[in-house]
Amino acid sequence: MLTPNNSAVSIQLIRGLNLKVIFQTPLNYLLLLLITLASANSFAKNKANYIAPQKTSSLSENIKPNSTQQERPDSEFKKLLATTIAKAESSFVDSIDAEVWLFEQATRLAKVAPHIPADERFKILRLVHQEATQFELDPMLVLALINVESNFDQFAISSAGALGLMQVMPFWKLSIGHPDDNLNDIATNLRYGCAILSLYLKKEKFDSTLALARYNGSRGQVWYPMRVYKAMRKVWHP
Repeated sequence: MLTPNNSAVSIQLIRGLNLKVIFQTPLNYLLLLLITLASANSFAKNKANYIAPQKTSSLSENIKPNSTQQERPDSEFKKLLATTIAKAESSFVDSIDAEVWLFEQATRLAKVAPHIPADERFKILRLVHQEATQFELDPMLVLALINVESNFDQFAISSAGALGLMQVMPFWKLSIGHPDDNLNDIATNLRYGCAILSLYLKKEKFDSTLALARYNGSRGQVWYPMRVYKAMRKVWHP
């Protein structure tokens, strides 16, 4: 619900929205978009510190997460990962940028993962854009990777023990000295996953195929990168 405390922000966002989008959008969907855009503006001023509420629901029987088995990092990689995560901040240039990107991707995500509530879809998309941008990744590549890894189930658990949207292995928490981090929290999982992928890209001299295979723990093989690229072509970059 739009409250008096954020009404000024909402008015500014409404003024910035494309009128065609407003009149063609169902009211409840528009309200969700406005709330999300307000959150995005807030993230641009203050570093995100969101802790997702715990859920008791189990992994959906229809979700079959990818069996990611990431390699354990050496001491140098641990230090670099911790430094990279510490530097991450918020994204979105302005409300118009947020409106266009969020609206388009929310439509796609609704088709790919209809099991996710609309408000959660917007939150995932906002945080994907935030973390991907800060780690200099293509947000669409990250969305395709999540599509393959967990089908956007934040509580997904692989056979190897990888957790969450980007199927991050628990040993990464110890690697950077944060054993209490919750990898089922959307923001935390995305920050870890994007940081790891960005460092793999640098390690592989920005060869995305090698970096994706390393992320999956199947370096030297191409089946996993091909699955991610296929998701990009069919869904996120049609």
